[in-house]
Amino acid sequence: MKLGILSCSPNCYSTRRLKEAGVQRGHKIKVLNTLKFAIDLDRGAPDLYFRRKHLSDYDAILPRIGASITYYGTAVVRQFEQMNVFSTNSSSGIVNSRDKLRSLQILSRHQIGIPRTTFVRDKRDVLPAIERVGGAPVIIKLLEGTQGIGVLLAETIKSAEAIVELLQSQNQNVLIQKFVAESKGRDIRAFVVGDQVVAAMRRVAQGQEFRSNVHRGGKTERVELTDEQRDTALRAAQIMGLRVAGVDMLEGRDGPQIMEINSSPGLEGIERCTQLDVAGAIIDHIAAHVDFPEVDLRQRLTVSRGWGVTEIIIPEGADMVGKTIGSSDLLDKNINILTLYRDATVVPNPRSDRVLEAGDRLLCFGKLETLRHLVPKKIRRHRRPKIQDLPELPVANIVHDPPPGSSATADSNRGED
Repeated sequence: MKLGILSCSPNCYSTRRLKEAGVQRGHKIKVLNTLKFAIDLDRGAPDLYFRRKHLSDYDAILPRIGASITYYGTAVVRQFEQMNVFSTNSSSGIVNSRDKLRSLQILSRHQIGIPRTTFVRDKRDVLPAIERVGGAPVIIKLLEGTQGIGVLLAETIKSAEAIVELLQSQNQNVLIQKFVAESKGRDIRAFVVGDQVVAAMRRVAQGQEFRSNVHRGGKTERVELTDEQRDTALRAAQIMGLRVAGVDMLEGRDGPQIMEINSSPGLEGIERCTQLDVAGAIIDHIAAHVDFPEVDLRQRLTVSRGWGVTEIIIPEGADMVGKTIGSSDLLDKNINILTLYRDATVVPNPRSDRVLEAGDRLLCFGKLETLRHLVPKKIRRHRRPKIQDLPELPVANIVHDPPPGSSATADSNRGED
């Protein structure tokens, strides 16, 4: 495998460890300065130049995009995507995770714990916003701060108002967030690679410091995650479109609360704390998936005029209830069911002999006009699923239908749900 690591810091710990792990496994690894690319665009021929020379072929890239070059860095990643080069993290995933407000907006529509957060611009809205998140003390965050920079604790409403007003006067956008008192000075970093949490550590602030970041002097300790914490980290990274991510969580009374998702998490702290080969896990994941480049459904389906993807919820009393997928008229209408969602259970590519039930959600591909008539009017009026808003695939409780001819029956399949 020929892998390009996009990094402006070839001598930093993370980049050196990733290159070392790749070379040890017999791969060809090149560290490419993200800012030295030139992006060429032509009809049917997206291309890249590096240091004024035509870029040779790569099997995959591993983006390590710093916050200061997010726009240009994600443009380079996007160009690799258009050239069908596998990327550990999508350009859209990097952009989504880099903006704290944007990432929380995306997570808020899913059943994932996040601290109650508000975003306001008018100074008259600050006091009501603080009250809505539970009153003082509150956390005030700059939208694009890193390593604990731009994160402030306001002990009183008066100080919170003053801080927000000061930051806004400097044209800074800020979030007002509920202070999770029970986790003061402590958080968990879960390192996600693919569909696994390969390492986790707890970070503990020292002295009077409430921020637990290692860069702020926080101490680390290895931690075993609960099933809920592990599933929360995996789902959050998946929803964000990241295959490699550092997911930061607070330990709240109501379960894990996602603080932030990092698309370029550092390796030094977690490898030294856990003594695990996290870099090696990342390289192994890339090698296993290098032949499966990501496909952007929005682009592909736009080309297929009149065809698309939507979600159908089967209502009570519908003709499909009690019928198998094969005996319903979906296949006759050229509608393919990509995934069936039933409560917390997910069935990718369900078999034709699976029986449909009221309340099932079907992720379908077909002619939009046909799909439109299958969506109940109430759902169509209040909820219009878009291709970019496809439901996430929960990590837990994924059921695969056995292949035709296996000893498992349709009834036993339903029992496994």
